[in-house]
Amino acid sequence: MIKTRYRRIVIFFAGVISNFIFWDLFLARIGLRSLARRTRRERMRRSAVRFRKLAIGMGGVMIKVGQFLSTRVDVLPAEITAELANLQDEVPPAEFEGIRKEAEAELGGPLEELFASFEQEPLAAASLGQVHRAQLHDADNPPIQDQDGNPILDVVVKIQRPGIADIITTDLAALRTVGNWLKRYRPISRRANVPALLDEFTRVLYEEVDYLAEGRNAETFATNFAGQADIRVPRVDWTHTTQRVLTLENVWSIKITDYEAISDAGIDRSEVAVRLLDTYLQQIFEDGFFHADPHPGNVIFMDGNRVGILDFGMVGRLTEARRTQITDFLAALIRKDEQALLNVLSIWAGDAEIDEDRLAYDLTEIVFSYDDLPLKEIRIGPLLSDVTAVLRENNLTIPPDLTLLCKATITLEGFGHQRNPA
Repeated sequence: MIKTRYRRIVIFFAGVISNFIFWDLFLARIGLRSLARRTRRERMRRSAVRFRKLAIGMGGVMIKVGQFLSTRVDVLPAEITAELANLQDEVPPAEFEGIRKEAEAELGGPLEELFASFEQEPLAAASLGQVHRAQLHDADNPPIQDQDGNPILDVVVKIQRPGIADIITTDLAALRTVGNWLKRYRPISRRANVPALLDEFTRVLYEEVDYLAEGRNAETFATNFAGQADIRVPRVDWTHTTQRVLTLENVWSIKITDYEAISDAGIDRSEVAVRLLDTYLQQIFEDGFFHADPHPGNVIFMDGNRVGILDFGMVGRLTEARRTQITDFLAALIRKDEQALLNVLSIWAGDAEIDEDRLAYDLTEIVFSYDDLPLKEIRIGPLLSDVTAVLRENNLTIPPDLTLLCKATITLEGFGHQRNPA
């Protein structure tokens, strides 16, 4: 199975690369460059569709690859990132007996002894793990308590899928093989630092499967929002947590996209949407530590117009210097100051060689395109897409922390515009 999986990944990408070479190099050399250009967007979209089907069929790391690539709007064209943006981390659940063995091996005992009850049907299933509801034993000294000192017995248990470690090793080996091909191909290597992208993806992936780190992230968020009763962050039960099993307070309520349930509960969608955006302003500009994956399954609405934030495997960190740069960048956009924008982007470019005249011209085009729009009508998603398209055309890449921030910001803006759908 492992060898077959490796070959399947390598063969898929070999086909994509061969297709690119045929259309964009061979046909160009025999005088059919215009045909290649006319069909490029549709060919790229079809390649993204094929990859999405491959990822859904294989699960594991491939879904994470698609999600990661969907954020790299500074490297990949919109035809690819738009298609991959719809790739959801939802797969059929693993057999419960396999999950049971993983949990019992990690926690050191039978589930019936470790928990008062444990639901076999998962609450959620993803490519790397799945979540089950459970009840802790009502002991004299409960492992976790709420802010009033009351015992918390209702929990969710996140357990990694059986064999996921081998799948990660295999998929990363296949991706490194493909990466070695790509870094030798000048049209790609001049646009993207392929080894750096692989290193970044590997780091993010291993952070997601380290549940001890995720537990610490959850506690950091709980500390940052301590005293804010309208924001719920689940507490961690460390007595039932290991690197491969994470037990958290069960705060599950209404999914952010379940509009009927939200209305039935009397929740003010506009109010909670604004509250959610306010939490991100705090995370980005005050804490420098933000939830980088706010998809609908990770954000819930609760009674009393409260917001619950779940799943802390993917987080972003922003230094004070980076936060200052972001503030300067936004201020320059509002002022329509092309030189100030150029100064910030030059910092983000690092050691990359840039044509400042061309970059300045492209930035001026963006500024003029938003010249007649009032601030309240400017949508961050299209604006970021325009900026990253400029970076891509100028062979610049966004630093990893800002890539995660762009992804989170675009997702959040989508929530805001959906809060009052027609």
